Amino acid sequence: MIRKVIGLTGNIGVGKSTVLAMLRALGADVIDADQVAHAVMRPGEAAYEGIVAAFGADILAPDGAIDRAQLGARAFRDPEALQRLEAIVHPAVFVRTKQRLTASQAPVVVIEAIKLLEAGLSVTLCDAVWVVTATREQQVERLMRTRSLSRAEAELRIDAQPPQEDKIKRADVVIDNRGALAETGAQVEAAWQALIYCKRE
Repeated sequence: MIRKVIGLTGNIGVGKSTVLAMLRALGADVIDADQVAHAVMRPGEAAYEGIVAAFGADILAPDGAIDRAQLGARAFRDPEALQRLEAIVHPAVFVRTKQRLTASQAPVVVIEAIKLLEAGLSVTLCDAVWVVTATREQQVERLMRTRSLSRAEAELRIDAQPPQEDKIKRADVVIDNRGALAETGAQVEAAWQALIYCKRE
């Protein structure tokens, strides 16, 4: 079986989940690296002990689970803390994602990860990189709406990431998510058809 693996990325709040849902509807098997990260941070999982050792027991909820909101608030305020967190989580996410990919029987698999490029997932696991983009104001608005963040909190998370242009330079496909949903859908459909045609060739 000839299989294609799409690496789907883009900065926070650009609408990656929307594009991921479209690809799932077209028939792709999807691996959400954020969900994988949640899994490896649970008690007893690969990243749990390292995170607690690095950030202290005060990031734990009463049930012993990592309070991700508190951990995120701390990490996004301190670039060095964010680097420490990523150094713990990224290797565990890579291993679990590779396991999921190996187990999939789908002809097209999408790995959606905000740190796809930084974590090395794109080089080792993906045939093509798709980057989703949006305006900064759309990012801020979406984060405020979907994550109940203040404007300052949303901007802090956006500014903690590399510029969108850095990802665009490394993209095989760019999905411009600034417009209407139908416009985004048309871009996804066109890129999907090109991928399928390429597979058949």
